[in-house]
Amino acid sequence: MADLKGVNEVEFRSVDYRIGDALILDKLDLAIARGEVLILLGESGCGKTTTLKMINRLIAPSSGEVIVAGRSTIDWDVIELRRSIGYVLQDGGLFPHFTIGENVGLVPKLQNWNISRRNARIAEMLDLVGLPAAKFAERFPHELSGGQRQRVGVARALAADPDLLLLDEPFGALDAITRTNLQKEFAALVRELGKTAVFVTHDLHEAMLLGSRIALMDKGRIVLQDSPANFAASDLPLARAFFDTITLN
Repeated sequence: MADLKGVNEVEFRSVDYRIGDALILDKLDLAIARGEVLILLGESGCGKTTTLKMINRLIAPSSGEVIVAGRSTIDWDVIELRRSIGYVLQDGGLFPHFTIGENVGLVPKLQNWNISRRNARIAEMLDLVGLPAAKFAERFPHELSGGQRQRVGVARALAADPDLLLLDEPFGALDAITRTNLQKEFAALVRELGKTAVFVTHDLHEAMLLGSRIALMDKGRIVLQDSPANFAASDLPLARAFFDTITLN
Protein backbone atom coordinates (compact mmCIF):
# COMPACT_ATOMS: atom_id res chain seq x y z
CA MET A 1 0.00 0.00 0.00
CA ALA A 2 1.26 3.49 -0.81
CA ASP A 3 2.43 5.72 2.02
CA LEU A 4 -0.42 8.19 2.43
CA LYS A 5 1.08 10.15 5.31
CA GLY A 6 0.77 13.87 4.66
CA VAL A 7 -1.87 13.44 1.94
CA ASN A 8 -4.86 15.79 2.31
CA GLU A 9 -8.25 14.11 2.64
CA VAL A 10 -10.15 17.41 2.31
CA GLU A 11 -9.26 20.88 1.01
CA PHE A 12 -11.19 24.14 0.93
CA ARG A 13 -9.87 26.54 -1.68
CA SER A 14 -11.05 30.14 -1.29
CA VAL A 15 -14.62 29.07 -0.47
CA ASP A 16 -17.41 31.61 -0.05
CA TYR A 17 -20.98 30.84 0.88
CA ARG A 18 -23.76 33.40 0.73
CA ILE A 19 -27.45 33.39 1.55
CA GLY A 20 -28.82 36.50 -0.13
CA ASP A 21 -26.66 39.38 1.06
CA ALA A 22 -25.38 37.49 4.11
CA LEU A 23 -21.83 36.14 3.82
CA ILE A 24 -21.68 32.88 5.82
CA LEU A 25 -18.20 31.72 4.76
CA ASP A 26 -15.59 34.21 3.66
CA LYS A 27 -12.66 33.03 1.46
CA LEU A 28 -12.19 29.87 3.51
CA ASP A 29 -8.91 28.04 2.93
CA LEU A 30 -8.34 24.82 4.85
CA ALA A 31 -6.46 21.56 4.34
CA ILE A 32 -7.34 18.48 6.40
CA ALA A 33 -4.62 15.84 6.39
CA ARG A 34 -5.41 12.15 6.11
CA GLY A 35 -5.56 10.58 9.56
CA GLU A 36 -6.05 13.75 11.60
CA VAL A 37 -8.97 14.74 13.82
CA LEU A 38 -9.79 18.34 12.96
CA ILE A 39 -12.07 20.24 15.31
CA LEU A 40 -14.18 23.09 13.95
CA LEU A 41 -14.68 25.20 17.06
CA GLY A 42 -16.72 28.35 17.37
CA GLU A 43 -19.79 30.11 18.63
CA SER A 44 -23.23 29.55 17.13
CA GLY A 45 -23.53 31.12 13.69
CA CYS A 46 -19.78 31.23 12.98
CA GLY A 47 -20.05 28.89 9.96
CA LYS A 48 -18.68 25.63 11.37
CA THR A 49 -21.68 23.42 10.51
CA THR A 50 -21.92 25.03 7.06
CA THR A 51 -18.25 24.15 6.55
CA LEU A 52 -18.88 20.55 7.61
CA LYS A 53 -21.88 20.16 5.29
CA MET A 54 -19.87 21.34 2.31
CA ILE A 55 -17.63 18.29 2.63
CA ASN A 56 -20.45 15.87 1.75
CA ARG A 57 -22.15 18.45 -0.49
CA LEU A 58 -25.23 18.98 1.61
CA ILE A 59 -24.32 22.61 0.88
CA ALA A 60 -22.52 23.81 -2.25
CA PRO A 61 -20.10 26.78 -2.25
CA SER A 62 -21.19 30.07 -3.77
CA SER A 63 -17.62 30.32 -5.06
CA GLY A 64 -14.37 28.48 -4.58
CA GLU A 65 -13.82 24.74 -4.46
CA VAL A 66 -14.04 21.86 -1.96
CA ILE A 67 -11.82 18.85 -2.68
CA VAL A 68 -12.46 15.40 -1.17
CA ALA A 69 -10.01 12.56 -1.80
CA GLY A 70 -8.40 14.52 -4.59
CA ARG A 71 -11.64 15.36 -6.45
CA SER A 72 -13.79 18.46 -6.42
CA THR A 73 -17.14 17.74 -4.81
CA ILE A 74 -18.84 18.93 -8.00
CA ASP A 75 -17.03 16.16 -9.90
CA TRP A 76 -18.29 13.46 -7.55
CA ASP A 77 -21.62 11.72 -8.00
CA VAL A 78 -23.30 13.17 -4.92
CA ILE A 79 -24.73 9.82 -3.78
CA GLU A 80 -21.35 8.13 -4.16
CA LEU A 81 -19.71 10.98 -2.24
CA ARG A 82 -22.13 10.77 0.69
CA ARG A 83 -21.95 6.99 0.89
CA SER A 84 -18.17 7.20 1.03
CA ILE A 85 -18.27 9.43 4.14
CA GLY A 86 -19.44 8.52 7.65
CA TYR A 87 -21.79 11.12 9.14
CA VAL A 88 -22.84 11.36 12.80
CA LEU A 89 -25.46 13.80 14.10
CA GLN A 90 -26.83 14.60 17.53
CA ASP A 91 -28.81 11.67 18.93
CA GLY A 92 -27.28 9.44 16.24
CA GLY A 93 -29.69 10.52 13.50
CA LEU A 94 -31.14 7.00 13.47
CA PHE A 95 -34.19 5.88 11.48
CA PRO A 96 -36.80 5.16 14.17
CA HIS A 97 -38.62 2.46 12.16
CA PHE A 98 -35.39 0.50 11.50
CA THR A 99 -33.92 -1.89 14.03
CA ILE A 100 -30.46 -1.12 15.38
CA GLY A 101 -29.01 -3.76 13.07
CA GLU A 102 -30.82 -2.28 10.06
CA ASN A 103 -29.56 1.20 10.94
CA VAL A 104 -25.95 0.04 11.19
CA GLY A 105 -26.19 -2.00 8.01
CA LEU A 106 -27.88 0.70 5.92
CA VAL A 107 -24.91 1.90 3.84
CA PRO A 108 -23.49 -1.60 3.26
CA LYS A 109 -26.96 -2.61 2.05
CA LEU A 110 -27.09 0.38 -0.30
CA GLN A 111 -23.66 -0.66 -1.56
CA ASN A 112 -25.04 -4.13 -2.33
CA TRP A 113 -23.07 -6.10 0.23
CA ASN A 114 -24.43 -9.64 0.45
CA ILE A 115 -26.42 -10.46 3.57
CA SER A 116 -23.81 -12.65 5.26
CA ARG A 117 -21.10 -10.01 4.85
CA ARG A 118 -23.51 -7.31 5.99
CA ASN A 119 -24.58 -9.21 9.10
CA ALA A 120 -20.98 -9.93 10.01
CA ARG A 121 -20.15 -6.24 9.69
CA ILE A 122 -23.17 -5.22 11.79
CA ALA A 123 -22.06 -7.57 14.56
CA GLU A 124 -18.46 -6.34 14.31
CA MET A 125 -19.44 -2.67 14.51
CA LEU A 126 -21.88 -3.13 17.39
CA ASP A 127 -19.24 -5.05 19.33
CA LEU A 128 -16.74 -2.28 18.57
CA VAL A 129 -18.95 0.33 20.26
CA GLY A 130 -19.86 -1.91 23.20
CA LEU A 131 -23.37 -2.94 22.13
CA PRO A 132 -23.30 -6.69 21.44
CA ALA A 133 -25.41 -7.61 18.44
CA ALA A 134 -27.08 -10.53 20.25
CA LYS A 135 -28.54 -8.06 22.74
CA PHE A 136 -29.07 -4.91 20.67
CA ALA A 137 -29.38 -5.68 16.93
CA GLU A 138 -33.13 -6.38 17.03
CA ARG A 139 -34.05 -3.44 19.23
CA PHE A 140 -35.37 -0.12 17.96
CA PRO A 141 -33.84 3.30 18.66
CA HIS A 142 -36.54 4.31 21.15
CA GLU A 143 -35.56 1.33 23.30
CA LEU A 144 -32.02 2.69 23.80
CA SER A 145 -30.63 5.48 25.97
CA GLY A 146 -29.23 8.62 24.40
CA GLY A 147 -25.67 7.42 24.90
CA GLN A 148 -26.47 4.07 23.33
CA ARG A 149 -28.06 5.76 20.31
CA GLN A 150 -24.89 7.81 19.86
CA ARG A 151 -22.84 4.61 19.91
CA VAL A 152 -25.10 3.20 17.21
CA GLY A 153 -24.65 6.39 15.20
CA VAL A 154 -20.88 5.95 15.32
CA ALA A 155 -21.20 2.25 14.41
CA ARG A 156 -23.36 3.14 11.41
CA ALA A 157 -20.88 5.80 10.29
CA LEU A 158 -18.06 3.24 10.40
CA ALA A 159 -19.96 0.31 8.89
CA ALA A 160 -18.85 0.75 5.27
CA ASP A 161 -15.27 1.49 6.41
CA PRO A 162 -15.09 5.11 5.16
CA ASP A 163 -11.81 6.97 5.29
CA LEU A 164 -13.56 10.15 6.43
CA LEU A 165 -16.00 10.82 9.28
CA LEU A 166 -18.04 13.99 9.80
CA LEU A 167 -19.50 14.64 13.25
CA ASP A 168 -21.85 17.54 13.98
CA GLU A 169 -21.93 18.09 17.76
CA PRO A 170 -22.76 14.40 18.24
CA PHE A 171 -22.51 14.43 22.04
CA GLY A 172 -24.10 17.83 22.66
CA ALA A 173 -27.49 16.57 23.87
CA LEU A 174 -26.11 14.07 26.41
CA ASP A 175 -25.68 14.40 30.15
CA ALA A 176 -22.20 15.34 31.35
CA ILE A 177 -21.09 11.89 32.52
CA THR A 178 -22.30 10.05 29.41
CA ARG A 179 -20.80 12.76 27.22
CA THR A 180 -17.38 12.52 28.87
CA ASN A 181 -17.34 8.73 28.60
CA LEU A 182 -18.28 8.81 24.91
CA GLN A 183 -15.71 11.50 24.16
CA LYS A 184 -12.96 9.30 25.59
CA GLU A 185 -14.24 6.22 23.77
CA PHE A 186 -14.50 8.08 20.48
CA ALA A 187 -11.01 9.56 20.77
CA ALA A 188 -9.51 6.12 21.35
CA LEU A 189 -11.58 4.50 18.59
CA VAL A 190 -10.84 6.97 15.80
CA ARG A 191 -7.13 7.00 16.52
CA GLU A 192 -7.00 3.21 16.72
CA LEU A 193 -8.74 2.92 13.34
CA GLY A 194 -6.68 5.70 11.73
CA LYS A 195 -9.69 7.55 10.35
CA THR A 196 -9.79 11.18 9.28
CA ALA A 197 -12.46 13.02 11.26
CA VAL A 198 -13.94 16.51 11.12
CA PHE A 199 -15.77 17.30 14.34
CA VAL A 200 -17.96 20.35 14.99
CA THR A 201 -18.30 21.62 18.55
CA HIS A 202 -18.62 24.79 20.61
CA ASP A 203 -17.17 22.99 23.66
CA LEU A 204 -13.48 23.74 24.22
CA HIS A 205 -12.99 20.82 26.60
CA GLU A 206 -14.27 18.48 23.89
CA ALA A 207 -12.04 20.14 21.30
CA MET A 208 -8.94 19.79 23.48
CA LEU A 209 -9.69 16.15 24.28
CA LEU A 210 -10.51 14.95 20.77
CA GLY A 211 -8.59 17.09 18.32
CA SER A 212 -5.18 16.68 16.80
CA ARG A 213 -5.79 20.21 15.43
CA ILE A 214 -8.31 22.89 16.30
CA ALA A 215 -9.64 25.40 13.76
CA LEU A 216 -11.30 28.32 15.54
CA MET A 217 -13.96 30.03 13.42
CA ASP A 218 -15.41 33.51 13.71
CA LYS A 219 -17.81 35.17 11.25
CA GLY A 220 -17.15 32.70 8.46
CA ARG A 221 -13.37 32.71 8.74
CA ILE A 222 -10.77 30.55 10.43
CA VAL A 223 -8.97 32.90 12.80
CA LEU A 224 -6.68 30.32 14.42
CA GLN A 225 -5.70 26.75 13.63
CA ASP A 226 -3.17 24.84 15.68
CA SER A 227 -2.54 21.85 17.91
CA PRO A 228 -4.40 21.75 21.25
CA ALA A 229 -1.17 22.58 23.10
CA ASN A 230 -0.46 25.63 20.95
CA PHE A 231 -4.11 26.65 21.00
CA ALA A 232 -3.94 26.71 24.81
CA ALA A 233 -0.99 29.12 24.61
CA SER A 234 -2.67 31.51 22.16
CA ASP A 235 -3.29 35.09 23.24
CA LEU A 236 -6.03 35.59 20.63
CA PRO A 237 -8.98 37.20 22.49
CA LEU A 238 -11.56 34.73 21.14
CA ALA A 239 -9.38 31.76 22.13
CA ARG A 240 -8.97 33.21 25.63
CA ALA A 241 -12.74 33.72 25.83
CA PHE A 242 -13.23 29.99 25.22
CA PHE A 243 -10.75 29.18 27.98
CA ASP A 244 -12.68 31.48 30.30
CA THR A 245 -15.71 29.22 29.84
CA ILE A 246 -13.72 26.34 31.31
CA THR A 247 -12.43 28.50 34.15
CA LEU A 248 -15.89 29.78 34.97
CA ASN A 249 -17.35 26.26 34.96
